[in-house]
Amino acid sequence: MTDDIKTRIRAIIAEQAMLEPDQITDDATPEDLGIDSLGLVESIFAIEEEFDITIPFNANEPEKSDFDISTMGSIIAAVMRLVADKDA
Repeated sequence: MTDDIKTRIRAIIAEQAMLEPDQITDDATPEDLGIDSLGLVESIFAIEEEFDITIPFNANEPEKSDFDISTMGSIIAAVMRLVADKDA
């Protein structure tokens, strides 16, 4: 299940960045992947839809969010926590 979640998130991010999913590494930042703030918001919406979760993300003040968007690894970890909480 964990690998499935990672794979699905990477696919969503890759589509936004116009890259292949295997090019999405855990230490890559959105900027590294060429994803701007609008692209990041679109990715967040797509992830929410894919997993039927609500991400506590303030697009206007991302630095004040509890949702860590600094790297792909932190995004994946946060989504996995939200999915686990939803399923609990």
